[in-house]
Amino acid sequence: MDKTDQTPAEIVELNFAEGTVPEWVQLIPAGPGIRGIDGRVWTMNDADALVTTFRNRGLDLPIDIEHATQIKGARAEEAPAMGWINDMEARATGLWGQVKWNTRGEELLRARSYRYLSPVFSAAKRTGAVSHMVSAGLTNNPNLDLIALNRDGAEQENDLMDKTVLEALGLNSDGTPAQAVAAITALKEAETTALNRASLPDPEKFVPRADYELALNRAAKFEADEKEREELAINTALDAAIEAGKIAPASREYHLASCQAEGGLARFQSMVDASPVIAGPTDLDSRNTDPAKKETLTSEELAACHALGMSEAEFIAAKSEE
Repeated sequence: MDKTDQTPAEIVELNFAEGTVPEWVQLIPAGPGIRGIDGRVWTMNDADALVTTFRNRGLDLPIDIEHATQIKGARAEEAPAMGWINDMEARATGLWGQVKWNTRGEELLRARSYRYLSPVFSAAKRTGAVSHMVSAGLTNNPNLDLIALNRDGAEQENDLMDKTVLEALGLNSDGTPAQAVAAITALKEAETTALNRASLPDPEKFVPRADYELALNRAAKFEADEKEREELAINTALDAAIEAGKIAPASREYHLASCQAEGGLARFQSMVDASPVIAGPTDLDSRNTDPAKKETLTSEELAACHALGMSEAEFIAAKSEE
């Protein structure tokens, strides 16, 4: 029967003699089709390629407790390893790893505190093809059919930010900006790390598309409103400075550009407060500039103007001096 269509009915516990710990553990069962107890399916077409990838990276992989590396480590909490995978091998039964256990790991295994292993690997989101191993965790609630020590359950917590955005992203009200960014990034990633656990989608890690777009729209509106408030404050300050005679109207555009720089409005206000009045009031408003109200000469005055050889303006000026 095709392995992909099988649903494990029995999990074989870690097989080692009393008082000893295993040097080699099974990480992923033989492929190509791999199905978890929770129904998720992956493919491992070439176990040798995974071995090569591991060896080329040259980094040992941690074996922790209940995927602490991914869950607690992401929150900068302690996530100690119980052992380290320092080599891998492709066998007929799947992908195996050679483990160097530390004292704590050996104690847990000898006491049979944990009897199963849950691998963490990176897989293509669309095809489910396993690309490389990430880590493994000791567990008592496995998801894959392994001849070794994949887990069921474990809720990831969140660490604080705008409650409206957090709610739209499906995060707790005390979440942080970093968590909001992580939630949005999770929607875009083409590749995802598979924690092999039999569980329903975690509402703290996945959000509906409509909620995601609502959060982005609200953030954009907040930014636009903030910009509008800043522009109003700048224009109000410029108008007040011109009205007070502290700056010339012709220099408004120059000061506008300065105020739009970071911290510019505060610097402008300080300059205005310390500056004397440089542009006093004028009599422009009181001057008669209406052509309709311009003084005209009578016919007798025009005749006198021509007889004297004067222009109308000269005649009017001389008349005003009388």
